[in-house]
Amino acid sequence: MALSIRCRRWGLMGAVVALVAGSALAAEVGVSEREILIGQSITLLDGKHAYGTAVAKGVRVYLDRVNAEGGVFGRKINVRRLDDQGDAAQAEANAKKLVGDGVFALFGSLEGGPSNAVLKVAHEAKVPFFGPMAGSPTFRRPFQPYAFPVRAEHREEFRALMTWGKTTGLKTVGFMHQDTAVGRAHLENVRLLADELGMQLTTILPFKSDITDAGLDELAKLVLAKHPDMVFNHGSAGPYAKLLTKARALGVKTNFMAVNAGSTQLAAQLGEAARGMVFAQVMPNPLERKHADVREYQEAMKLAGLESELSYGSLEGYLTAKTLVMALRATGRDLSRAAFIRTLESLRVEVAGMTVQYQPGNHAGSTFVDLAIVGRDGRFVH
Repeated sequence: MALSIRCRRWGLMGAVVALVAGSALAAEVGVSEREILIGQSITLLDGKHAYGTAVAKGVRVYLDRVNAEGGVFGRKINVRRLDDQGDAAQAEANAKKLVGDGVFALFGSLEGGPSNAVLKVAHEAKVPFFGPMAGSPTFRRPFQPYAFPVRAEHREEFRALMTWGKTTGLKTVGFMHQDTAVGRAHLENVRLLADELGMQLTTILPFKSDITDAGLDELAKLVLAKHPDMVFNHGSAGPYAKLLTKARALGVKTNFMAVNAGSTQLAAQLGEAARGMVFAQVMPNPLERKHADVREYQEAMKLAGLESELSYGSLEGYLTAKTLVMALRATGRDLSRAAFIRTLESLRVEVAGMTVQYQPGNHAGSTFVDLAIVGRDGRFVH
């Protein structure tokens, strides 16, 4: 009788231990038996920030498909999305709220200012920040243990544009940059690349976020006076479009080029002036059918009734979400932030012709850059 009681006690204790252990496995922040909660602060304004709206659509289309097929090990991926309106302070507040709400990871913010604000919160809270959609060097240097960018940084875009310029006989360079710490870091990268490629950086065009038309007039006059062979930017499509328009009105004939940030909006805003303009792109052409992943994206957008909205933005959202899911699946059923980071640091995947890879001490992601020219019909030709 006593032995029977002891056995029942041990059986009860074993059940309790198993229950506690099982609860511990499911107790990771943002992870339940049926859900993985992801947080995103992103710009959702239309107009100059239409890229964010496009990104959000691409993310939704991919995750809707994954969730309809059962999610990741039976867990649906839900994105809690907050609009930061392109403002760094609001992005930081959003990230803090999302972390406070218990998201598993932060995901996919846009542009350098807001994305760096989210990075700050991620670092302080020790929360993974996957797929920031900005070309800022700060996501890679100095090393950021919680940041995992997918797209290439602007430095790789600068290199592609300048290399193309050099091969076509261009020798002098002009660079428009925001007068911020990040913008000055971009400027230093352009200096280094000019030295490496045997080119000359002759025209530096800094601007504040509140630059006026009069300020842009002065920059246009500087381009006219220095007359560099090529000029390019690192973002801020609106001010750059105005600079280009003003410079052309002064008779400047230099080769204006651009990075991917806001490229669709910039080309549309410039209209005829964009024809023949060279852009660096960190995503493949969303209209071509060369890559299986891009064909999959096109079909998914069509099924979602968004066939007319194929764009670099929605493709970046789709492919970044797909890379996230690949990493979550590789981590396994017992999902934790620590396990997710360990998995990412040994991850190498091919997505739409891009190699995305992370290692301990090096979270570079992709270095893929392709050059595109705006054709006569206003579309990008790769």
